[in-house]
Amino acid sequence: MNLLSLVVSYLKAKPLNTLLNIVLLALGIAVITILLLFSNQLKEKISDNTKGIDLVVGAKGSPLQLILCNIFHIDFPTGNIKLYEADRLAKHRLVKSAIPLALGDSYQNFRIIGTNRQYMELYKAELASGDWWNADMEVVVGDNAAKLLQLKEGDKFESSHGLTKEGSAHEAHPFLVKGILKKTSSVIDNLIFTNIFSIWSVHDEHDGEKHTADSMSNPSRLVPSVESSDSTKEITSLLIKYRNPIAALQLPRYINSQTSMQAASPSFEAARLFSILGVGVEAMTGFAYVIIFISALSIFIALYNSLKERQYDLAIMRSMGASKSKLFMTTLMEGTTLTFLGSIIGLALGHGVLYLFTALVEESQKTGISAMIFYVEEVYLLVGSIVLGIICSLIPAFQAYRTDIHKVLAGN
Repeated sequence: MNLLSLVVSYLKAKPLNTLLNIVLLALGIAVITILLLFSNQLKEKISDNTKGIDLVVGAKGSPLQLILCNIFHIDFPTGNIKLYEADRLAKHRLVKSAIPLALGDSYQNFRIIGTNRQYMELYKAELASGDWWNADMEVVVGDNAAKLLQLKEGDKFESSHGLTKEGSAHEAHPFLVKGILKKTSSVIDNLIFTNIFSIWSVHDEHDGEKHTADSMSNPSRLVPSVESSDSTKEITSLLIKYRNPIAALQLPRYINSQTSMQAASPSFEAARLFSILGVGVEAMTGFAYVIIFISALSIFIALYNSLKERQYDLAIMRSMGASKSKLFMTTLMEGTTLTFLGSIIGLALGHGVLYLFTALVEESQKTGISAMIFYVEEVYLLVGSIVLGIICSLIPAFQAYRTDIHKVLAGN
């Protein structure tokens, strides 16, 4: 009988103890795996979605709310800002580029964004089918939004006010789907895009007054179809790219102190968000390590107790020619087999739970979190668990190594 089959026989001899030890370890590993997948992917998503955006400018209020609303689109706007004031800021010498956003409506909980083509270029978005919007009330739909809403080219839909399904619908202003975007694994997969004038038209009883650039003395840089001095038009925010490093020092202070608007740094607010989330993640990780410690203690106790029960078997094995090192390795393999099985099951359970969560909960599908991504930290987790099994098995293994066959057989 080889060592592995002997170890399997020992584990099968006490199935309940074996199952308990494996389940305890698997639960701890599963919790750590879920937290690892979630936190790592969340950091990656935040980093990817804030690339190319140095500053978000909007109405005064919470800076974090401003970032969550206008970059991640998971919160409500702090208010609107005047287009003429935003236009003046876009022409500032420290601003390299400024992308306007107009929010307010949604379709089945998927936000409709009024913006320009620069926003698409920011995320390197490409069309999977159809065309870009070319006229008012035409939209382009993100990949995930199109799939979940079952929208295709030529479809029409009516938006509702706010970010809920129960909001009042704008029946008189249906949107026409002109194109579907390719998957980008960014926030735009869950958004619907149109031009800013369409957002104004939906909320303006007279559909506003649209001009051509030739008919205006000073067209707006952000929305060329209106005069830059028009005090009646508003947008939600500006996404700004700095012209040079000096802008990072001067521009936010200028906006916050000398205008009616507010500036918020995505990098700073993202770091603050991580510090808030980090408390919960650390608490859950600590709980998982407690479970793993209890599992390790349980494995040690199980091996130590089983060793006492098997002393006669070990003595017989020694008398039949088994070496001390073979007895040592048998006990060591028993502990490492338990931790290896628990780790593999725990990793599979962690990915499986996250997969079910993302498949069954619609809101989680918008986050772009995937259970099919694997990190090198999971290998470290597996190796660490095996090392833990070796440590737990060392004392029982040395006891097996030092078994006195004469004393054991004489006592029986």
